[in-house]
Amino acid sequence: MRLSRYFLPVLKETPADAQIASHRLMLRAGMIKQQQAGIYSWLPLGFKVLKRIEQIVHEEQVRAGHIPLLMPTLQPADLWQESGRYDAYGPEMLRIKDRHGRDMLYGPTNEEMITDIFRSHVESYKSLPLTLYHIQWKFRDEVRPRFGVMRGREFLMKDGYNFDLTKEDALHAYNRHMVSYLRTYERMGLTAIPMRADSGPIGGDDTHEFLVLAETGESEVFYDAQVPDLKLGERRVDYDNRDEVAGICEEFTTLYARTDETHDEALFNAIPEERRRVGRGIEVGQIFYFGTKYSEAMGATVNTPDQGRVPVHMGSHGIGVSRLVGALIEANHDDKGIIWPEGVTPFHVGIVNLKQGDVSCDSACEALYRAFVEAGLEPLYDDRAERAGAKFATMDLIGLPWRITVGPRGIASGKVELTSRRTGESEEMTSEEAVEKVAAIYAAL
Repeated sequence: MRLSRYFLPVLKETPADAQIASHRLMLRAGMIKQQQAGIYSWLPLGFKVLKRIEQIVHEEQVRAGHIPLLMPTLQPADLWQESGRYDAYGPEMLRIKDRHGRDMLYGPTNEEMITDIFRSHVESYKSLPLTLYHIQWKFRDEVRPRFGVMRGREFLMKDGYNFDLTKEDALHAYNRHMVSYLRTYERMGLTAIPMRADSGPIGGDDTHEFLVLAETGESEVFYDAQVPDLKLGERRVDYDNRDEVAGICEEFTTLYARTDETHDEALFNAIPEERRRVGRGIEVGQIFYFGTKYSEAMGATVNTPDQGRVPVHMGSHGIGVSRLVGALIEANHDDKGIIWPEGVTPFHVGIVNLKQGDVSCDSACEALYRAFVEAGLEPLYDDRAERAGAKFATMDLIGLPWRITVGPRGIASGKVELTSRRTGESEEMTSEEAVEKVAAIYAAL
């Protein structure tokens, strides 16, 4: 993409009402525009990051054996009345009537609807295990929406639902989700710690939240200092192997890590003092096992091998896709702007032409642009007739991981400058070497 043809409405001044770094930088970088409190339009740059995150979530869900579908945003109230949650959910649910006077709601989650789909089409235990998921916009009428996309009213979420014959099968689904989430966050360059949490209105006794450590987090967290060092890395996981998946979950949850809602002071004090940590965390996902809570209430049963009929065991599993954009920025920024990890960057590399209109510089930039496209990467070429300082400021603000600077002096000696946004380190090399190095970095992801 050529910047002269792109829609990137960056702001020079920081909006007065933006309280945290991610909100300020998303507005300044032209990623979002507020339409109403807690409701945003996603502008092209923000939308690209959102789709990158969504794609990673899809890939890891499918890798774990989960099946995508899509449910509607509007739901009939009678399903929620059937489960008993319509009145219990509270004012966060947006309740409406259609033109025929039927009670409807803008879905905050989909346990009832997915249970209705299941009971309509699945009769036998032979169809189990089954996990269905979708990525869809939700609405929760927060009393005080704030912090940009971190606590908005409308948000994009991946929510998945498992259906299993027994509790043991459902707990394997729970573990499978935990491992797939760990892999998902690692691919985005995030350390998201699974912490024992409270289930809230979803229900159930088994639940973990995934939290990214950040000073602006809404939750107080207590954890062992060794927890953030745990990584899956290059480990290959067989999601059908129960012992392997359970072993990974045990590895990641044995060390103490809890939110303030489930904090146990005695257990925390048993950790060596030098390893005790208290901080803030941003929730980016949560997994639940709630047994037969919804299947019993809504008649979601299956035939068993002995010709009996039982309610299925269920769980639900969410990832805050749009919230992750804010969490990533909170974890990856400096005083100049955003620093995108390679896995989620909107463009793979920025090309800065220091002397637009100079034949040699223009020619070198065009050749770089074509080479990156041919390598399967998306470059952002700043071909504007702007001063160099303005071009560098824009690149630093939007946070592309790599920048190539092309100027008359370097071209005269056959060199360009490759700069890492994260470290600030620059290296002179030929155009061919720069393309090869950047392409190799992304190929290794």
